[in-house]
Amino acid sequence: MVAKVKDIGIDVNPPAAECSDENCPFHGTLPVRGQIMEGTVVSVKMDKTVVVEHTYLRYQKKYERYEKRTSKYSVHAPPCLELKAGDNVKVMECRPLSKTVSFVVVEKR
Repeated sequence: MVAKVKDIGIDVNPPAAECSDENCPFHGTLPVRGQIMEGTVVSVKMDKTVVVEHTYLRYQKKYERYEKRTSKYSVHAPPCLELKAGDNVKVMECRPLSKTVSFVVVEKR
């Protein structure tokens, strides 16, 4: 039987596994919108939530150079993606799921 996967509106590879998580953008009812970022999974110690580190460059006008900066985000991880520390992921904004979680993983790269 082929797993029914919902089209979330962006070009990503859907997960091969199936899950029953209501906050999964592919198998549940969670709509995604807004920002799209890429990062690395740093921690998987929470239940259905991972910490993703996003590295980016910021321009310093005074020195006319770029500086490297990092931010850490708490991101909802659907069980169908089977994430572990060190994975490169693509995350997308969604409605707030908790006090700190407003992003969801949409692709494991």
